[in-house]
Amino acid sequence: MSLDPQETEAEFEARWWSLMNEMRARFGKKPDLNALLLLIGVQELGQGAGPFTKEQKQDLMHIATCRLFSISGHYELESVDEDGWPHYKLLRPVPFANLKEQERMLKWHILEYFDTINND
Repeated sequence: MSLDPQETEAEFEARWWSLMNEMRARFGKKPDLNALLLLIGVQELGQGAGPFTKEQKQDLMHIATCRLFSISGHYELESVDEDGWPHYKLLRPVPFANLKEQERMLKWHILEYFDTINND
């Protein structure tokens, strides 16, 4: 189940593995979803690679999730605080999904995110 009704399962998987191969080439290993969320959070914060505390890493993953789901209109950037951290507001709830569907939704949003930043 892809979020793009025009995209087949095989096309979706091909896009995902292409991104994973690119990440492996760039970082020396294939990242898991949490590592990708952390990477996106750091990218969105725009202050470099850290060091970050455990709590800040959780916050970065939350920023990434909000940024990703802003692609499909669930969140929007509300403000950036005095320390440069973005804050999002929920516009509409993310639909309930089982674990497999949640993972698929997250992967689709990650693919869209990297497509967007690679084309800027």
